[in-house]
Amino acid sequence: VGAGARGSVTDARQIPQAFLIEQFADFLALERGASPNTVAAYRRDLAHLVEFLATRRIHAPAGASSPVLRGFIFHLKDLGLAATSIRRHISAVRTYFRFLVGEGHVVRDPSERLTSPKRWRTLPAVLTVEEVARLVGAPNTDDPLAWRARAILEFGYATGARVSEITGVALKDILFDEGLVRIFGKGSKERIVPVGRRALGAVALYSREIRPRLEKGKGQGRLFLNARGTPLSRVGAWGIIRRCAKTAGITKRVTPHTLRHTFATHLLEGGADLRAVQEMLGHADLGTTQLYTQVDREYLRTVHRTFHPRA
Repeated sequence: VGAGARGSVTDARQIPQAFLIEQFADFLALERGASPNTVAAYRRDLAHLVEFLATRRIHAPAGASSPVLRGFIFHLKDLGLAATSIRRHISAVRTYFRFLVGEGHVVRDPSERLTSPKRWRTLPAVLTVEEVARLVGAPNTDDPLAWRARAILEFGYATGARVSEITGVALKDILFDEGLVRIFGKGSKERIVPVGRRALGAVALYSREIRPRLEKGKGQGRLFLNARGTPLSRVGAWGIIRRCAKTAGITKRVTPHTLRHTFATHLLEGGADLRAVQEMLGHADLGTTQLYTQVDREYLRTVHRTFHPRA
């Protein structure tokens, strides 16, 4: 599976028996003649599906509807998986449900019309500055874990980090005195990104007051921990951001990648150099940064009307 999802996957061996994964693996190997590598890959892909369904309180394959499966595919994209990995997930899901229907375990196939979105390069929504303020102010700070949520939101918007980078950052990688964070991106490539005062303050408060209460010797040095004291998963971070967006009354679809895109867009709108944004995002190719940081047409019209002498 793609690097964007490693570490958060439910162990295929721990999947509830209701999903019949072992029977499906036998079907692949014995009836379809699939290679051991293909069987292992499909098991991992279905483990992702089961983990996603659990967040929707769906604990058997019969509960998976077509809209839920489409949500799963967009969720994989939000996690940063490559299009090739997502296509393989789709193949695994289709094959799995055909098997379930053929064996009489489910009466309908919700994956029949499951397709890859045609435009993988469609840009996510961008939050306004006011929406960002509402989002980071959404956690109810009467709840101690709300300070973790606020730290995640502030950190994501301040650094433009991918969700895998947010959950992977270590406590020692936050350089408080220098206002910097050391981030390890795709291929473990290291980059140094500035962190603003508000984000540093939120992270400092969380790491000083809340994280020690969560740490039970299983935190692996990670900054963000879950309630069990283990590293927060990508799915966990995604859920926190989604819940805060709902609390804030934001109707746009808000994901960790929304924060990343908003970070880059706001920098460009403020006059930041494209190559500086490229460095902070950790893009090897400037063309990728140009894609992620396209500003909307209305903003361009506003700039043109405001600053062009003959507009």
